Amino acid sequence: MTNGVVLLSKETLDDLEQWGTDVIFGRARGFRAGVMRAFLRGLSWIYRGLIELRLSIYRHRIKHERNLGTLVISIGNITVGGTGKTPVVELFARTLRDKGRRVAILSRGYKSKELETPQDWHGVPAEEMPKLVSDGEELLLGPEHAGDEPYMLAKNLKGVAVVVDRDRVKGGRFAVNQLGVDTLLLDDGMQYLDLGHELDVVLVDSQAPFGTGAMLPRGTMREPAKSLRRASYLFLTKCQGASNEELIKKIRKHNRTADLIECTHGPIQLENVFTGEVKPLSFLDGKYVACISGIARPESFEGAVEALGAKVEIRRAFNDHHWFEQKDIDEFMTRCVDRDMELIVTTEKDAVRFPKPSELDVPIYFLRIEVDILRGQENWDRCIERILAHEKARQPHQW
Repeated sequence: MTNGVVLLSKETLDDLEQWGTDVIFGRARGFRAGVMRAFLRGLSWIYRGLIELRLSIYRHRIKHERNLGTLVISIGNITVGGTGKTPVVELFARTLRDKGRRVAILSRGYKSKELETPQDWHGVPAEEMPKLVSDGEELLLGPEHAGDEPYMLAKNLKGVAVVVDRDRVKGGRFAVNQLGVDTLLLDDGMQYLDLGHELDVVLVDSQAPFGTGAMLPRGTMREPAKSLRRASYLFLTKCQGASNEELIKKIRKHNRTADLIECTHGPIQLENVFTGEVKPLSFLDGKYVACISGIARPESFEGAVEALGAKVEIRRAFNDHHWFEQKDIDEFMTRCVDRDMELIVTTEKDAVRFPKPSELDVPIYFLRIEVDILRGQENWDRCIERILAHEKARQPHQW
């Protein structure tokens, strides 16, 4: 306690966050969890009202979005986490880069640390300087200050700039004026209304299309389902080959015109976290494996590892975007050694937050994931053609 204020340890805060997540997803049981769910349900009605008010303010032009004079493509969703957004952002950035566009990704850098002093970039005033993760040529920040997803994107996308700032208008202005980009990808941008979007790409997880079905903070929906009407293109992600006809019918109640693209997020290879060694997916077959992750839906990742033939004996899930500490990894490594695990598998997003174990007794790999379009290839092609045509005129939203 300091000056009458109780300071909670990081472990306690992490435990509270995990319990809150379990309450939301219905995994927590008992009287306390039931009371908390009832309390959160009341807050959800307040949250929904505030969201409706905010959307109305922009819809009636009481507050105006800002335009930077270049093409802005928003890639986002109406739920919290787990839709596979980062691989889709990477797909857009790589495709447009290869087609000759000068692309920058704008991110808020969730859970990233602030720099003690702004970066120096050709005399740009400190107040106008965002965090520049990559200028397209080299990585300029590590994952701690960039955020895990921006760092991962910058690492994988040579020739694409990655800019981090809570004020995405400021970040976009820097990218246009200082880096000469002609296409801005607004990462997780559906709810960021201050910057005008020429195109809204909205992702819907085919396995959990409307999250838990309730609004934040009781559930995982950021906006009501009717907000899907703002989408220019709808990506159904994590499809498994089965028909999505029933889901599409539900979506079409809210948006009858957006082009649909059905895709899967498939692993393509294993990469060693610390050496970069690449292994084929068949390397997992029959192996005794431990899974560790800090993502929104760990069961999806663990299921993918099992589907590749691995025998998952140990599962350790932390909170989404958890920053692993040395003791987290060392304790997990000890468990794996005691249980004779042959390898440890994590996600690519988690891998950038991994400290090296004190003793690397069990090799650690991550699954490299890429997007594969299953249905709607012609819609994807038209989407890219539309972007390449660089329609600078604003397209009206269907609020």
